[in-house]
Amino acid sequence: MLGFAISFLYILAESAAGGDHGGGWLAWWYENVDPYMNYPGFEAWRFINLLIFFGVLLYLIKKPLSEAFKAKRERIRAELIRAEEEKKAAVAKLSEAEAKLARLELEQAALVEEARAEAAAENTRIREEIESESRRLRTQAEGEVLRKSQQVRKQLKRFSAEESIRLAEEKIRLAMSAETDAKLVKANIESIGGMR
Repeated sequence: MLGFAISFLYILAESAAGGDHGGGWLAWWYENVDPYMNYPGFEAWRFINLLIFFGVLLYLIKKPLSEAFKAKRERIRAELIRAEEEKKAAVAKLSEAEAKLARLELEQAALVEEARAEAAAENTRIREEIESESRRLRTQAEGEVLRKSQQVRKQLKRFSAEESIRLAEEKIRLAMSAETDAKLVKANIESIGGMR
């Protein structure tokens, strides 16, 4: 920037002086300049100009840049804090989920154990019920067999008595004659009190 200003002044001075270093107010520059300062290709004043330019630029940009960097640093810090809080929340949720999972596994194991115990109890109850029902049916069947056998015995006794009576009647009929019949009738009449 300083180089631009010097070049601008140089061009302005040349035009005011009227040409190639022929007078004017910049003639002292060309007459008194150290040859090392104006050595072709080196020209130290350009480096000095560049350092001044960077110094001014740094001075002008330092405050906005420092504030921008500071704001950026604060944003990054806030994002890091927020990320750390989110990480803590995620870790808390993860540990909570793991705790729930562990509780669910324990509950599942307890439910499986409870189901096994209930199945064993139900199996025992069914076995006892089957044995009880079996005893009841056996007792009922024995009672039924006893009742049926008593009925059959009664029927057999009745049949036996009826058959005995029938056979006795047949024997009596065969053994009976008209004379015997008359004697029996007469004996019966006399046992009642006789005929009058």
